[in-house]
Amino acid sequence: MSRRTPPSLQYQAMQSLLSNQALAISALEDLPVLLFPSLFMEVYARAHTEMLKALVQAWPFSCLPLGDLEVSPNLETLNAVLERLTLLLAKKEHPSRWKLQFLDLQNDHPNIWIEGYPSMAQISYPDVLTDRPTENCGSMMTEEQPLILLMDLTIKHGTQDALQGHLLQWVRERRERVQLCSRNLLILSDSISEIQKALRVVRLDSIQELKVNKFWHRETMKNIVPYLSQMKNLRILQFSRMRVNVTCRHKNFSYSCKYAVHLGQLQHLQELYVHKVFFLYGQLPTILRNLTLLKTLSLSSCPLKEADLWFLSQWPCSRQLKHLRLRSLPLDNFSPEPLRVLLKHAACTLETLALEDCAITDPQLLGILPALSLCSQLSFFSFYGNHISISVLQSLLSHMARLDCLRQGIYPAPLECYPRHERWVGDFEPERFAQVQAQLEQSLRDMGTTQKVQICINFCHHYKYWTFYNLGPDGYWVVTVENIPGLSALPL
Repeated sequence: MSRRTPPSLQYQAMQSLLSNQALAISALEDLPVLLFPSLFMEVYARAHTEMLKALVQAWPFSCLPLGDLEVSPNLETLNAVLERLTLLLAKKEHPSRWKLQFLDLQNDHPNIWIEGYPSMAQISYPDVLTDRPTENCGSMMTEEQPLILLMDLTIKHGTQDALQGHLLQWVRERRERVQLCSRNLLILSDSISEIQKALRVVRLDSIQELKVNKFWHRETMKNIVPYLSQMKNLRILQFSRMRVNVTCRHKNFSYSCKYAVHLGQLQHLQELYVHKVFFLYGQLPTILRNLTLLKTLSLSSCPLKEADLWFLSQWPCSRQLKHLRLRSLPLDNFSPEPLRVLLKHAACTLETLALEDCAITDPQLLGILPALSLCSQLSFFSFYGNHISISVLQSLLSHMARLDCLRQGIYPAPLECYPRHERWVGDFEPERFAQVQAQLEQSLRDMGTTQKVQICINFCHHYKYWTFYNLGPDGYWVVTVENIPGLSALPL
């Protein structure tokens, strides 16, 4: 017969305390600090709002990590917390036990409520905020020191998230006493007024990751980019899709110069992903020159000048790049020399390299192949969508086989698989592929490595699918349709 583990004395004491809320509230002043986390969890789960307010008022830690207690807090329960905070913020003097400095609605400490007091007491002030409380302020919030609200922010069209909207309004009404800090900001709107309304509330130097995934007009970018330059602690910037005015090229150039100046001020940027924008053309030097910490660069479907590639080849940060993607950038009329120099400089640090759908030809690949062979740390290589023959593909496979760290390579079907040996003339023809299979199989056998090799025969970036020929262990070619992850999500 199994025996149940008896409830702990701490649990029994807490249940006894909660049986009489009035008594519990009056006892908080003398309650041991180590009981606060477990008591708060129980009160929050039961939605005892009056007791919850009392706990907030007596909270003895610098942080109240609500986001780790519930991913999306109940609005009614959260309101109880905000009501008591509003009352406390209006007072010049605060309760003696109250040490709350920041209300955290992010999910940074997933086990903190289970771990309880020891971990709760160790949460420190957010690293990204440079103006921390001074020592003479102690751990208690002073009249001059605002309460910090930490939450990720999403700006989108139409009906906004009710919880986020409520919190934004709460902060907006208490601007002098509360600061909103958002580590992650996602913009899914092209409305200037909606974006500005949110950005005027958030503390811009708290933003570490910004994703813009919406078609923006020039005027939208013109009005928003000054805010961007104030995001001085931005680490990751993903910017997708911006419409160009084809009838006003001189204005496009003028705006591009202005955008580049603001982007060039993001000196803490470590990862930059840009997709389908017009303002990079001739502006890479202005944007990248001062980004001395950049280690990831992804440029996709963005017009570039050959001078931009030359700048990349001489850019000091090229020697620290870990991840590089150039996708859908027509390079067939460019000299291979800047790309060769770039790869040579990045050879000791580059772990991910994607040169995809760039119309690279046999002479160009042969020009960069010696530098590519030096990339000793490379673990992922993607080269699909380029225009190379079977003989040059075999040479490429042979060189890549010598890279010990390489785990996966994606290569184009050779030109011999297309009508008139020109990829852009027609579709891939399986019958033609059958004629070069033996040569590819021999090359793969000669490689003698455990690398995963895939031959890409079709792809669609819009719908995010890729069709591959894979050589199975039984020696037969298998066709698969897969998704390729973004550069930031690759299995490195």
